[in-house]
Amino acid sequence: MDTEKKPINEMRKRTINDYLDVETAKGMPGIVDSTVALDFLLAVKTGIRNCAASITETASPDARKFLRDLLDQTVELHAELSELMMNKGWLHPYQVNEQFQIDKASAQTALQIAGLNLFPGDTSRLGTFATPNY
Repeated sequence: MDTEKKPINEMRKRTINDYLDVETAKGMPGIVDSTVALDFLLAVKTGIRNCAASITETASPDARKFLRDLLDQTVELHAELSELMMNKGWLHPYQVNEQFQIDKASAQTALQIAGLNLFPGDTSRLGTFATPNY
């Protein structure tokens, strides 16, 4: 199964089940990829904002030129990253309802992960990375 081509909402449904089960972990790389990409996009946006503010507070012509060039590169990076995310189905800036559904599914997944017992008392499950008893 190719998780990159599956809609993110479909991948998120798997976290409802046992998170230690290999079958339910299949969609996790896609979820992680989309999360990392979104975090990177937000960092790029912050960089654009900071760069633009720095240009207005810089007196040196050489520093301003450097910052303008950096701003141009950062805006280009934002465009490339946005396009990648749209092609993957992780970002829908022109379809508000679809983006809302993705954001809602992300929030539900975060709540489900927060509710998981990440440190169960019994780690003797066969077939998983159980902690040996010493």
